[in-house]
Amino acid sequence: MVRSIVQSRVRSIVRSMVRPVARLSRAGRVVTANGAEPALADRLRELLRGRPHWMNAVMAFCFFMTFFYMPWDIFIKPVEVDQEVWFGILFTGWAAKLTAIPHWGVYAAGAYGFWKMAGWMWPWAAAYAAQVAIGMAVWALHQPGDEWIVVAFAAASFIPFAALTWALWNARPLFGTQTD
Repeated sequence: MVRSIVQSRVRSIVRSMVRPVARLSRAGRVVTANGAEPALADRLRELLRGRPHWMNAVMAFCFFMTFFYMPWDIFIKPVEVDQEVWFGILFTGWAAKLTAIPHWGVYAAGAYGFWKMAGWMWPWAAAYAAQVAIGMAVWALHQPGDEWIVVAFAAASFIPFAALTWALWNARPLFGTQTD
């Protein structure tokens, strides 16, 4: 009898070890095999699964800009030192404060869209990245200095964002079909 109890207990322990770490409950929440919510690290790992590392980095950047930098930029940063760049054109002062608001919206939409892998992110994420790539080149070409240094700086600032644009454009299969 003791032997059968021990065997039964060992079997249940082994079964609990081979069960999935987490699953969705009927309410759509992630729960562990014993019904409890998983640790924060497990929830974060689940959130980051299904995207390439570079896309997780872009998503993290969008979250940082949405919740930390843009609120500071709009509400705390003095108007005299504020600067925003759109399409390679530098805005300063109150013009920068006003153009920071749509920037905030773009980052918030990007954070939400990457988090949900929303279908509407394609092609808009690639379009915005292309705008940044062109803007970086335009802005760099308007900087003072020797011609070859300016051209090299423009190329060096354009190439990474052009690569990001290409990657986002080719990531269409990763984005879902939801339109929320």
